[in-house]
Amino acid sequence: MKGIIVVDKPSGITSFDVVRSIRSRLRIKKVGHCGTLDPLATGLLVILLGESTKLFPKFSSFDKSYEATLQLGIITATGDCQGEVLEKREIGDIPSDKLKEVFSEFEGDITQEPPMFSALKYHGKKLYELARLGIEVPRQKRAVKIIELKLINFDFPYVSFYVNCSKGTYVRSLAHDIGMRLNCGATIVKIRRVSIGPFDIKEAVSLERVNESDIRSWPC
Repeated sequence: MKGIIVVDKPSGITSFDVVRSIRSRLRIKKVGHCGTLDPLATGLLVILLGESTKLFPKFSSFDKSYEATLQLGIITATGDCQGEVLEKREIGDIPSDKLKEVFSEFEGDITQEPPMFSALKYHGKKLYELARLGIEVPRQKRAVKIIELKLINFDFPYVSFYVNCSKGTYVRSLAHDIGMRLNCGATIVKIRRVSIGPFDIKEAVSLERVNESDIRSWPC
């Protein structure tokens, strides 16, 4: 068995939980995914089966799009609402025009510091493992590209937005940096991946309904 399955990941589980579920359901050992989604996140996850796992480098290089909501005035350890609240700040008067102006500053080539709660490794240890031990280590900033960043809705203190970005972009870090630019901090409360390269969320199947008929062929 080989091919791909485009899954709509539910919130509350890890990307590996999706892999494990499909591995068990389809009775296939070799299963992988392209582009980790945090447990909080929902949306598009491309699953690779059998020999198609060789496609990982190609699929992981695709640009990705998200619809997300951040909350102003809060800074958390993880960059999302599931983490420990580190600081609460006054928000002040932020008109939508100001938000749009700040958003425009983040479009194009930027650098990001990866969050401590991420799967990146430091001396062989995953950063989130160190973070859970209360250990913070230096992270090298990385170059990413924000192709489009658009305000969808501003319902104080919540800001909904759409972002199309290059591989390696952390939406949690983007929200944090936007909050710092606004001098009030911000954290992600909702995030949904809506596209990966040529794949769109509209063509994804729910995890509960995945079966062999959902497998697509794809040239290795």
